[in-house]
Amino acid sequence: MADIKHHLTDQLLMGYAAGTLPEAFSLVVATHVSLCDECRSRLGEFEAVGGEVMMSAGSVSMSNDAFAATMALIANTPEAPQKRYAKGIFPAPLQDYVGGDKDDVRWRPVGGGVRQMILASDGGATVRLLHIPGGVAVPDHGHRGLELTLVLQGAFKDEADRFGVGDIEVANEELNHTPIAEEGEACICLAATDAPLKFNSFLPRIAQRFVKI
Repeated sequence: MADIKHHLTDQLLMGYAAGTLPEAFSLVVATHVSLCDECRSRLGEFEAVGGEVMMSAGSVSMSNDAFAATMALIANTPEAPQKRYAKGIFPAPLQDYVGGDKDDVRWRPVGGGVRQMILASDGGATVRLLHIPGGVAVPDHGHRGLELTLVLQGAFKDEADRFGVGDIEVANEELNHTPIAEEGEACICLAATDAPLKFNSFLPRIAQRFVKI
């Protein structure tokens, strides 16, 4: 198990438990929780509270055939095939999106040796895998909204701290930073954003429309 020092906020865990997060953020949260005992335990507490709230909620009237109709829908829903992937650096929630592990990723260059793969998601936010060679920096930028960055391989440092495997950085409008991958193996991250980044130099701003970040 990775030595995880940076965790999810209560707000994100509560949103995930309630099902109110965009799909992109839910994927990052699910992937982190699969790696982190502490956040998995906290999530269980929020889910238990949600269950108690549901149990104490008032009843509503339903049609006489509601139960039969629900059971018919369940019976007619085809069973999803079981997927088996080789063990790698991607936890199961992410492997289901990629269709495998890092060797199955369809990387596309975005400049400076950095590569990405945008994953399909709905709900007003985007999620991507980033492959940053050791020693390479992502251009200095700020945020117009929320950005979650989960490290899957390697590590990076920025003005806030160092982030290794399993760590998650929660960045908002208050943070301007220049993430730099540590020397050695490439840093692979899963990152979700709900608004375009604010790059502080001209060339990254020009390239932004093409790389959709």
